[in-house]
Amino acid sequence: MAAKDRREELIAAAFRVMVRDGVVKTTTRAVVNEAKMPLGVFHYCFNSREELLQEVITRITDSGVAKARKVFDGEGDLGARIAKSLYTFWEGVELSPGEHQVGYELTHYALRQEGFEDLARRQYAHYLEVHEQLLAEAAESAGITWTVPLPVLARYLNAVLDGVTLCWLADRNSENTREVLRLTGEHLMSLAAKDA
Repeated sequence: MAAKDRREELIAAAFRVMVRDGVVKTTTRAVVNEAKMPLGVFHYCFNSREELLQEVITRITDSGVAKARKVFDGEGDLGARIAKSLYTFWEGVELSPGEHQVGYELTHYALRQEGFEDLARRQYAHYLEVHEQLLAEAAESAGITWTVPLPVLARYLNAVLDGVTLCWLADRNSENTREVLRLTGEHLMSLAAKDA
């Protein structure tokens, strides 16, 4: 098996272990056991456990982004595309709650582990960058300008999605969550001004 393929299998194995057992129990030994590989392969493919965790975070984010971008490339006015994108994100949460729980676990784990703090910073920098990029693409395609700075709007959107996801992971109230997402879409549209 090529090194690239081994690396991908280790990332997939780490994700399975995290969803099943939690981030704290996702040791390098647990990952290689899940992947049915010798421990030496891990050190050949990754410089550190932190590098593996960063790859898992990136994959989680990029998976959601790909779905959101596909919706933005679709038909309809901006309001309809924003609403559809939010609901597409939400369907992903309901279908894979473990994936989203792992994302939050990774953040808290990194913030509490000396030497891993930068992992959490990079995780949220990546989230904010992705939200900002999607909002910029949406504005360009719809011929609008956001009335608040993009970094602020990206942080607002990230805060809403984090909040509804964490709340739902605790209470599983999908009806109220969908209503919050509807309100969020309406609020975003109120912050859009047509280009002259």
